[in-house]
Amino acid sequence: MTHQDATFFTAADGVTHQYVLVDGCRIHCAMAGDGPPVLLIPGWPQTWFTWRHVMKALAQAGFTAIAVDPPGTGDSARPAHGYDTGAIASVLHRLMGQLGHAAYQVVGHDIGMWVAYALASDHPEAVRRLALTEAVIPGLAPAPPIFVAPEENIFLWHFMFNQLQDLPEALITGRERAYLNFIFDKWSHRRDRVAADVYIDAYSAPGALRSGFAYYRAIPETIRQNQARSQTPLRMPTLAIGAEHATRDAPLITMRANATDLTGVIIPDCGHFVTEECHEEFSAHLLAFLSREG
Repeated sequence: MTHQDATFFTAADGVTHQYVLVDGCRIHCAMAGDGPPVLLIPGWPQTWFTWRHVMKALAQAGFTAIAVDPPGTGDSARPAHGYDTGAIASVLHRLMGQLGHAAYQVVGHDIGMWVAYALASDHPEAVRRLALTEAVIPGLAPAPPIFVAPEENIFLWHFMFNQLQDLPEALITGRERAYLNFIFDKWSHRRDRVAADVYIDAYSAPGALRSGFAYYRAIPETIRQNQARSQTPLRMPTLAIGAEHATRDAPLITMRANATDLTGVIIPDCGHFVTEECHEEFSAHLLAFLSREG
């Protein structure tokens, strides 16, 4: 799949694209459907496009799906600073307000799970329901170990590498395809379903590597914030989804002490990129959760 395939998701497909200025920062979002709003936050190294199948399912079920490119990713602006999850959550909350949504539901994948948790914790009056998938959250989960076997380290090594200043850009610029294909090859189980070329194109754009790594370089500040957030567990209904061949029950374990109304699911025969690899099962669990009474 090439970046051009992303253009097929246009108004003819029921998808519209908006660019909203939030404190001078341009934020891109793709929207589909008409009904209660659901904010969809992607992780690294992906863009809004990872939600394309989920958007269709939400729209058909009577929701408004709003898939965002968070600051620094995709077609959104790449500010020099402000990549801790509190700052990103504030931008996305104000984005939703400018779109006319004072209250909404939130779904986050990978680093998008970090941001979604911060958004729900910092703005509990706005977030009605929260779905989190395929990550652990810095400051809530224990720090990953260093001395583990290589096969156990496949989901961990990049946390330290991506935080290094300057070196990742020096090594990867011009070699984005090799670096990111390694990520997509090793983290996926159903690799043919992942639109890797779209994301490789996006992260090969000027400044995209830097701003993607900035989320990792902000981890110390995100941890500090989350240690404070953890003093007040979330009260909105929360769904934690893991994948059999990736995080399994880690999202659920991460949230057990941090959400009072928590449900957990593990999707079988699936890798990390669950919104693409197993979007049918993911959408079924998500819709059941979002439509649940109470």
